Amino acid sequence: MMTFRLGALIGFSFCAALLAVAAWFQFVEGLQPCPLCISQRVMVLLVGLVFLAAALHNRAPRLYGTLAGVLALGGAAISARHVWLQNLPEDEVPACGPGLGYVFEHFPLTETLRLLLSGTGECSEVLWTFLGLSIPAWTLLAFLGLASWALWLGWRPQAG
Repeated sequence: MMTFRLGALIGFSFCAALLAVAAWFQFVEGLQPCPLCISQRVMVLLVGLVFLAAALHNRAPRLYGTLAGVLALGGAAISARHVWLQNLPEDEVPACGPGLGYVFEHFPLTETLRLLLSGTGECSEVLWTFLGLSIPAWTLLAFLGLASWALWLGWRPQAG
């Protein structure tokens, strides 16, 4: 039988696996993340931390399920924007911005957050595909799966 704790650990493990794959792409395959990729990683991390807290606390399934679900839907929105940018005609792609290191050192926090959430021209590059889908498209599917899992886990009838 699927307990709340086990379901939350499964959600946490899936998030950890997603982050491990992202690290593989970056450090082994040499694919450097763009601002939207980094934003998606942050959202996966946040969803994973909510699942971990849910598993450790093992109470309030509706609270944790809703929080993880909402965060996953926020990550899905970022991924959807990334997929949209990747599918723009070349003449409509926004200009590439300065590197993130420069932005963090020289721009105000609000401008840095805007850049991280809206993306730049470098976000439109498709560097890898599998079954015709780019990394952001697979990430979008993962976020939708995580949101569904979290909401099901939190709102299903609980035993005992």
